Amino acid sequence: MPAEVPESVLEALRKYDTPTVCNVLELFECRSRIVGYTDARIKACYPSLPPMVGFATTATFRAGAPPRGGDTYMGLGAQVERIAALSGPKVVVFQDLDDPPVAATFGEIMCTTYQAFGCVGLVTSGCGRDLDQVEPLKFPCFTAGTMPSHGYTQILELEVPVRVGGVWIAPGDLLHGDRNGITTIPPELAALTAEGCAGFMDAEAVVLNYLRQGNATASGFVTARDECKRRMNELGNRLKSRAAAVR
Repeated sequence: MPAEVPESVLEALRKYDTPTVCNVLELFECRSRIVGYTDARIKACYPSLPPMVGFATTATFRAGAPPRGGDTYMGLGAQVERIAALSGPKVVVFQDLDDPPVAATFGEIMCTTYQAFGCVGLVTSGCGRDLDQVEPLKFPCFTAGTMPSHGYTQILELEVPVRVGGVWIAPGDLLHGDRNGITTIPPELAALTAEGCAGFMDAEAVVLNYLRQGNATASGFVTARDECKRRMNELGNRLKSRAAAVR
């Protein structure tokens, strides 16, 4: 686990949904608002699970042809050895090189294995299977679909940059994901992002509480929205100032 992201920060990030995390990241103005998160191709297999937070351990995958040497599930042993050597909560991230996918990237055995070695979730640009068997593990999985067979499973390169759902993910990247999708979090902003989530939700609550009390008027809505924006701007300025001070 990167030293600059202590477990207390990761635990704080787990309290918030991924859209709120994305909202706070926008306040730093550190990247375009349309990068850093997965697109609509990647969906949560188990939407009711709480947010997943961990560091990416990446691999490429294919299953469309028999391996030249070895057997199916080639590369899993080496991958597990690598994962076992990593500290902190880990998220397995696969780029499926078959286009389109021809078989499932994972199933019950693989998810059980990864969880046993400290992984807290899995993301693939390909497909999954054994969804009923994996569900009791409470192991978040994100895929582009479902298929019943594993084909000629081959795990090829380990710890390389991969592209999943339109976003590049490098080994060690900090990921936050829930039923809404997955976003990367710059590690140097992780602590401030966690702090900012509560303030952002408080700002949103100004509008939500006004609307929920009943008898809303257009002018009252404008007033509440202006106050919400004022609080968000104030929060953003504070976060950017603190971020600049620690760089």
